[in-house]
Amino acid sequence: MKKYINGSLSGRLALKGLRFHAFHGCFGFEREQGGEYEVDFEVLQEGSAQISPVARPDLLAASVSDDLDDTLDYSEIYSIISGVMSSPSNLIEKVAGSIMSDVSERYSGLGKVSVTVRKLHPPIEGIEEGYAEYTLVSLV
Repeated sequence: MKKYINGSLSGRLALKGLRFHAFHGCFGFEREQGGEYEVDFEVLQEGSAQISPVARPDLLAASVSDDLDDTLDYSEIYSIISGVMSSPSNLIEKVAGSIMSDVSERYSGLGKVSVTVRKLHPPIEGIEEGYAEYTLVSLV
């Protein structure tokens, strides 16, 4: 079995378009009725794909090992995101920050992480279709 891929690589794992009915917002009716939200989560790692013992998820190693222990378990990532979405916050900025913090607490040294939270149909007069969106990016 080949244990490496030649060259410099980047690996990206993403969960996109995760939909939730949640109770975020600054207005009472948002906290009572809730609203529709969408979350995107993305990790980008750079390096080389070699199988070696690492203390963090290594997307590139997983590209040759075919071993779940080498990568992020995206069902676990979804569970973290779902937990944050079930806890009301005033701002989507806070929601993104909580997702970033909770994922980083579970998985250290991930690389570049991006979290986007969309508030679908925000309570703004004149907006019938559309959304408000906030993206938080960790550059580490």
